[in-house]
Amino acid sequence: MFIDFEGIDGSGKTTLSNLLAGRLKKLGYRVAHAREGGELQSPTARRVRELTRDARLLEMSPRAEFFLNLARDAQQLEEVVAPALGRGEVCITDRYLYSQLALSGGGRGLPMDELRPAVELASQGLWPDLVILVDVDPDLARWRKRLGKSQGARATDGDSRKGLAGAGLAVRVRQAFLKLAQEDPRRWIILENNDVPLRVLEQRLVDAVVARLEGRDTPVQRITPMGTGMPPGPICVEDVERRFLDALGAVEAREPALAAWMLSGLPGLAAHQRRLGLVELYPALVARGLAGLEDEAAWTLRDVLAPVVPAQVILGLGNIGGPRAAMMRERLYAQASAEVLVGLRGDDTPQAWTLRERGVKDGKLAETLAGLGGVDSDEAWLLREAGMQRGLHAAVARSLGGLASPRADALREVLLPHDRLAVLRSTTGLDTPVARGLREALEDKARKLVLRSLTGLVTEDAWALRERGAPLTKEALDSVDGLDHPRAWRLRVAYASRWPATALSSLRGLSLIPEARALLTRVLEAHPTRLPVLRNAYGVIATARALASNPPSARASRATGETTVPQVER
Repeated sequence: MFIDFEGIDGSGKTTLSNLLAGRLKKLGYRVAHAREGGELQSPTARRVRELTRDARLLEMSPRAEFFLNLARDAQQLEEVVAPALGRGEVCITDRYLYSQLALSGGGRGLPMDELRPAVELASQGLWPDLVILVDVDPDLARWRKRLGKSQGARATDGDSRKGLAGAGLAVRVRQAFLKLAQEDPRRWIILENNDVPLRVLEQRLVDAVVARLEGRDTPVQRITPMGTGMPPGPICVEDVERRFLDALGAVEAREPALAAWMLSGLPGLAAHQRRLGLVELYPALVARGLAGLEDEAAWTLRDVLAPVVPAQVILGLGNIGGPRAAMMRERLYAQASAEVLVGLRGDDTPQAWTLRERGVKDGKLAETLAGLGGVDSDEAWLLREAGMQRGLHAAVARSLGGLASPRADALREVLLPHDRLAVLRSTTGLDTPVARGLREALEDKARKLVLRSLTGLVTEDAWALRERGAPLTKEALDSVDGLDHPRAWRLRVAYASRWPATALSSLRGLSLIPEARALLTRVLEAHPTRLPVLRNAYGVIATARALASNPPSARASRATGETTVPQVER
């Protein structure tokens, strides 16, 4: 039997496919997994996959990407799948040719009727006997992906080619998968992976697959396990805290690491108490999740965690400045020098320069450069010149964040042939000739980064880019975070139905003015049980309360030209 798992990135298909393979082996079946442990078994297919993920290949067209993905699956078929089936084994794949239809047709917009003949050619007539579509809320999938990157110590500011298109791509791909499943209900089973413990999903999946293997029919296409889901019904602004904390309790029972991650950046006593309950199990996640928090409880927790997870404590400082943050960075330099140096963005104080001099002496010029964003002194420019001589182009580009001077733009021009994406990231919040030209050139190639680079901008060009991007991806709303501007409100209202969780997260930093309360009420009425919506609504309300008691003028955060809202909150 040939079994294929499909779903958007972060849906859990890799985990579930490997669990199924293990369970079937224990039941006595001979099993081959074409992507065991998350790695393609064909070396040639792995090489092809590297090309399709390389974000530097910005000129790769959707058609070229489609044919490369077909080549990858065709090689897996020739080298792994067909031989396993020929040996009489159960063969499991984590993605097959359906993914190319969903990505290129649903996601990229190529005509399905043009794609199908090529897919048939690549398949050689061999299609799965059973397809498991692991279906998940795209917002929740994104949270899980970010959690996985954090736990795996992978960079969170990098993007694959799919990632550059923005979060809207996953929404369109999911819709395409669901349509494919509807067209062939006898072959497809839909397994929901939103709010049910993994062990329950695993057992339901094993039961369904064993039924097929034994020749017993499955009467339903969609497997909807009985979960601990949130209660339905109307919800108002005053109910948000209780409803979110109840929902978080259910998450903690089934995915405690995700619960710790979802607390990231949330101020207030209730969130702090939940952190304390998770800190022993997940000290690194809790420390990282203190990003941007400046209350006494957060500082106390940093002091406790500093000897345990020093690098994560420094990452959790974010852009916080002031004497207390400076002391923490100095104290932890020996244990987390790279994180300390990168975290000096926007800091031109003597204490920061003492740490930078130490970093250069320790051979950490790249990290020192990455922490120079927003610093325009002669010493900073000398370091940039040294970075150029060493070929540290991405780090030099990061050092230009927040700088709108002609000198900075001239260096960006020099850096463009080396790393366009790093240069684009350096233009966040800036309206310079290079920034405008780069956004125009990359709008269709790196839409997510282009839109996020507009954060805080209220120029006509910025609004035009947002209005073109909003139907396609949520990052158009990310770029109006905290903006109290008529056109920002129009965007939020117009696209709240399409990007509800993001429409709410864009309110962070605003007081609960009537427009904010009206939008909160509208989105909560439409999505009273959707976890990412509840989480972002709680974040808006808790932040507004914190700001009311501690206005921005009293805080010591630094401006660097980069967004100060941690990406995990989106």
